[in-house]
This record gives sequence, structure tokens and C-alpha cells, in this order.
Amino acid sequence: MSLRARVTAPDEHSGGREDGHLVASYRAKLLEEIDLAEMSSLATAERRARLERVLGHIISREGPVLSTAERSQLIRRVVDEALGLGVLEPLLEDASISEIMVNGPDQIFVERAGRVEQLPLRFASNEQLMQTIERIVSTVNRRVDEANPMVDARLPSGERVNVIIPPLSLTGPTLTIRRFPRAFTLREMINLGSLDDQMLLLLSGLVQAKMNVIVSGATGTGKTTLLNALSGLIPEGERIITIEDSAELQLQQAHVIRLETRPPNVEGKGQITIRDLVRNSLRMRPDRIIVGEVRGGETLDMLQAMSTGHDGSLATVHANSAEDALMRLQTLASMSEVEVPFEALQDQINSAVDVVVQLTRHGDGSRRITEIAIIDSHGRDPFRITSVCRFVAEPMAADGRVYGHFEYYPLPRRIAERLYMNNQPIPQAYGVAASEDQLATREAI
Repeated sequence: MSLRARVTAPDEHSGGREDGHLVASYRAKLLEEIDLAEMSSLATAERRARLERVLGHIISREGPVLSTAERSQLIRRVVDEALGLGVLEPLLEDASISEIMVNGPDQIFVERAGRVEQLPLRFASNEQLMQTIERIVSTVNRRVDEANPMVDARLPSGERVNVIIPPLSLTGPTLTIRRFPRAFTLREMINLGSLDDQMLLLLSGLVQAKMNVIVSGATGTGKTTLLNALSGLIPEGERIITIEDSAELQLQQAHVIRLETRPPNVEGKGQITIRDLVRNSLRMRPDRIIVGEVRGGETLDMLQAMSTGHDGSLATVHANSAEDALMRLQTLASMSEVEVPFEALQDQINSAVDVVVQLTRHGDGSRRITEIAIIDSHGRDPFRITSVCRFVAEPMAADGRVYGHFEYYPLPRRIAERLYMNNQPIPQAYGVAASEDQLATREAI
């Protein structure tokens, strides 16, 4: 059986093991023939080229007899093992892959275009997978062992990594790598069917009128992608501070300060949280604060910032509906060490949040805005939202795709007035909830 057949056949576990041992054997021979001190002084590209040349001589000298394609593949795999992350290296180079999921040494899944598929790849052993994991976490001065079986880290190229190993993981060492989403503009998202022109006009007006917007959705719905696109609507000249666990936002404005959390070191000290950064950002004279995701007590600080002069702030939260997003904000804010009655938190959310944009990932992998909701409740009233746009889905088609259409509803007068006072057009599709002389004369677009 050829090397390529052994690597790609999904059901031949023994072949995968044999191939892994072949790679390990040549990796050991390669390390015997190189000067590690000299290699460390070379740039990454030069180091790889040098290793490929040396390994090519070893294979020519000692065999086995391989075709040109098999020889190239073996050289790449051995060098990937020596320099990089082994079988994961080509996956990290594949721009179509958004997530890599390793469930023990024998199962590797990826997500492409919203769909998850299993690949016919595997690690040679638990030990090889653990070596790869240790190489990843060591780059951020972390360690993973029985005493520290869960680790969050980030690759030098920016991908987010989560590791969990036995005894917590019963399926063996588990590794999840999330790629940075490509920065899409709202116009590109229209071409993908995630929103339409009328929604773009409304979102542009809401952001430029400095309304506080929460982007809500489940995991993998594209919250960070939309947050990045919305941030592109912020006018130049404003001082923007972004706060994230892993810096993914790619703002193009000139005056942007990017802040990122820091995990504890190997001694468990030195951690800097989202909450620490939100509190510090208030001392930095921000015009707008963008929080990649609120997930704990920092929610209270964010709400206070939104309602005390930092209008136009943006944040994301995990929730399955616009109403659920408000309830989740209330729960997260209560996790602060400051004891605040639930009714007071309700008041805080009602005064701070203007809009919730809900995202959904459908069964065909497509992601789109399924609701834009205006917060209409006041004070300590129960949450009340007014939907101004919804996506109405049709039953899944025979081709497996999800089709549907957007429906629009009148804007509440408060929002229409605010758009008008900030010289923002009122999109014709949304109309106006109550007639006003000044709004009636406004040119609709």
C-alpha cells in the first residue's frame, strides 16, 4: 500500500499507525543530522527549506522507494512534525476551514461553510497528540497535565485553542482550534444572504446615531464577524477601545486601542479579565467601547458605561433570541461581586441597551440576521421588545438549502426621532410608528 493510501484511507487504522511510525522514524533521523543551535538562528522559511533538503538526502540514501508525490508528502509530514503541528499543519493552511476538532488520536473533524465533516486523518498515538498539544500550549507559557487538564491558548498566527485531557476527557486528549473569521463588510454579507439593503441602511443609521447595540446568537452564528462589520460603520475620528478574550476584531479606523485579556501564568497568577479591561477602558476617554463577548460580571460594568455617556457601544452575548439576550444580560450582570437587585439590573438594561441584533445558523450552515429588535421597556418595567425586522424561513428545500424572506415593521417613534436628530435617513421599508410633522417631511430612502 502506498504512503498516500495509508494516510487517506479512513477505515484502515493499522495503516495510519504504520504511517505514523514511518514519519516518527524519519523525524528521529532528521534530528540526528542537524545542528539545533544553527537551526534556531534561521528564519522559519529558511529552517523549513534546510530541513527539507537534509531529509531529502536521508530518504535518497536509506529509502524507501517512493513516487515523487509520495516522497514530497513524506518530507512535508516529517518537517511538519519537526517544526509545526504535524497532521494539523495542512488544515491550518486551508482557508476554507473555520474550526478544527480533534477528538482523541483517531478522530479529526473540521467545519467548512457551516458544515462539520470528519477527515481521514489521525495521529499515530495518544503520545503524538499530546506532544502536539504540549507544543501549542508551551508557546504561551502554559502547561497541560493532570493537575491542569483544561487550557485555553492561542497560536502565534492567532487561532484560538482549547485543550482538555484525561481524566476530564474520557475520549482521550481533545483539541479544538478556532480560526479567526475573515473580516467581511456588510455589503459582502448581503451577497451571502445574511441581510439585505434595507437592513444595511437601518444598521448604518443605528450605529452612526450612537445607539447601543447587542449582537446575540448561539455559538458559531457569526457574532464576531457581524460585530466587526458593524464597527466599520463608526465614523473616523472617534476613539474606539476594543476588549476581547482573543483579539479577533480588525477595525480599519485610525484611532483604535485594542485590549486583550491575559490568562494566569503557570503559578496561577497574573490574570487580567474582561472586567479588568472594561473598568480600565473607562479611564481612557473612549468615544465607543466594543466588547467581543460579555460572559460574566463585566456585563454590569459594560451596562453602566453604556448608560453613562458612552453611547454607541457594541457587544456580543450568547443567546437564542432577542428576549433571551436581555434575560442573559441580567443574569450575567448579577454575577458581579456588587449585589444589585434583579429589578435594578432590569432598569440598567432598559436604560442602556437600544437594539438587539439576533443571528441564527440554519441547518444548511448559512448564517443570517433573523431579527432586529428595539428595546421599548423603561425603568423597572418587564422587558419589552419591538421587532422591526424578521427573517421568515421556509421549510428546508430538496437541495438542503434554507430559503425565506425578510419582513419589516414600523420603527418606534423614539428610534425614528433619534435617527432624524442625528441626520440619519429612515429607511422606507420600516415606515414610522407615529406620525410627526418633522418626520413626515423627512425624505425616505
